[in-house]
Amino acid sequence: MKFGVVVFPGSNCDRDMIHVLEEALHEEVHVIWHKENALPGFDQSDCIILPGGFSYGDYLRSGAIARFSPVMKSVVEFANGGGYLMGICNGFQILCEAGLLPGALLHNQSRQFQCEQVYIRPAHTHSALTGRLDTGKAYKIPIAHGEGNYYTDPATLRQLIDNEQVLFQYCDAGGQVTPEANPNGSLYNIAGICNVERNVFGMMPHPERAAEDALGNTDGLAILASLQYAMKHREVDVMDDLLK
Repeated sequence: MKFGVVVFPGSNCDRDMIHVLEEALHEEVHVIWHKENALPGFDQSDCIILPGGFSYGDYLRSGAIARFSPVMKSVVEFANGGGYLMGICNGFQILCEAGLLPGALLHNQSRQFQCEQVYIRPAHTHSALTGRLDTGKAYKIPIAHGEGNYYTDPATLRQLIDNEQVLFQYCDAGGQVTPEANPNGSLYNIAGICNVERNVFGMMPHPERAAEDALGNTDGLAILASLQYAMKHREVDVMDDLLK
């Protein structure tokens, strides 16, 4: 199993993610340039990550241009084939623009760029990102975005809730999901979601920025370690299928 981190012009969290994956999780990481036309060597036991940043300067809408990068055709095929795909902040915006996740990320309700520590609570443990987390705990994770206000239509929101596609909600330090704990006006306090098939994940907060003791916070590492755990078990399943 291995990770691939896609780098777009304007990505600025790619090195952070690569560092955490290699140094904190001790995993193999491949850097994937946005002009690549294929993802050779990646299979369903692997994970592709779209990192945070300002791809293509966030012109038009955040993620709107990156969605048409040459590599995205292979990324979409990888996800449609069942591979794990995670987008963080700008990566989440790209996933929504590409139609891999429902909804859209609008301008923050404050109309300001917000960079601060927030708390999020896992909605359940039925996903690779939340499987090893405590649903009763508030995880302290930083945000840094101008367009993190998640929105979708009422029918899709109902589907997200009913299918347990909502992964994280903004909450206070005690784990209470309240309007006051919502930093950007996001619908239903949504901080992260997944697709119906549960292999594509998007979240606005940055777990890679809260993953080392030197930073005084390892809450984000718990999220990435949950994904790592799910990948290791999936790798065994893939090998079993190949041996049949």
